[in-house]
Amino acid sequence: MIDLETIKKEYNQLLEQLGDPELASDWEKFEELNKRKTHLEKIIAKSEEIQSIQNRIEENKEIIKAQEDPALVSLAETELGQLRESQTTLAKELAASQSEASLAPAAKHQAVIVEIRAGAGGEEAALFAADLYRMYSRYAEDQGWKAKMLDLHPSEAKGFKEVIFELSGEGVFEKMQYEAGVHRVQRIPITEKAGRIHTSTASVAVLPKPKKTELKINSSDLKVEVSKASGPGGQNVNKRMTAVRIVHIPSGIAVTSFTERNLQQNKENAMAILEARLQKLKEEKEMAKLTETRRTQIKQAERSDKIRTYNFPQDRVTDHRIGKSFHNIGGIMDGDLDPLIEAFSANV
Repeated sequence: MIDLETIKKEYNQLLEQLGDPELASDWEKFEELNKRKTHLEKIIAKSEEIQSIQNRIEENKEIIKAQEDPALVSLAETELGQLRESQTTLAKELAASQSEASLAPAAKHQAVIVEIRAGAGGEEAALFAADLYRMYSRYAEDQGWKAKMLDLHPSEAKGFKEVIFELSGEGVFEKMQYEAGVHRVQRIPITEKAGRIHTSTASVAVLPKPKKTELKINSSDLKVEVSKASGPGGQNVNKRMTAVRIVHIPSGIAVTSFTERNLQQNKENAMAILEARLQKLKEEKEMAKLTETRRTQIKQAERSDKIRTYNFPQDRVTDHRIGKSFHNIGGIMDGDLDPLIEAFSANV
């Protein structure tokens, strides 16, 4: 049975929050709160309508019980059946609205921070990291997600030593969360003159981006440094002080961002990376408090072992976690990831 008083209390709190002038600068939060308010309005309206019908049902029962006027009793019996039918229909609608509303505050993260780093294999690993970035960017485009570059460290051969970016949109966490791990590539590098197949790796980390209400960071715990942004080889790409490095003193986590030509935007990008890493650290600490058995299970599920091999000569991509291979490697590297993601999700 729904607790209408609790729902109304939350609804009134939402009205207060939506009336805050400072909320005008946070459109994302405004949309989230307004959506929740709409859900609660449906619940309140249907609950009150059901209660009104229940009152009329009780009135008709009293008329039937009194047996004072046969015509009135007949009318009450007819209306009673109609009211009960309406009550059943509204109860189903209420259940649907309540289920929909319950998803609003507990919905999965709608944004993730993806970090790709070149591993073993030198320059070829950096080129593979760039290929993975392109693969996820194309996939995000197909899904209708928004992609935003946060930090980039290119290599001499136009690969990526490290690239950090944000993906946001419906279902992004559910689909991207299992991409974390070590990705291995087997192919003939463009720099290979003898035609030998090389094996290289790149690691992928997928961190849910915490909402502002989930994580609080004290400004006194931060050390912020600014400098001129520089590109490969050390040349300046911006004459102004726009590069940002933020150190979270209690944890020692340091992040940088210099992809934007605006200092404030680079600072926001760096903070997004920092918040995601701190949230991950918080979750790991909470996991450590669990029992040994549970902790072991979680570690096995989240460990960054080799999860996938991209074998170009054999046109094959193998997901080692489920022991299944896929062909059309060109299409996969061009963003056709749904078959792989769906196959793995079905086995989780």
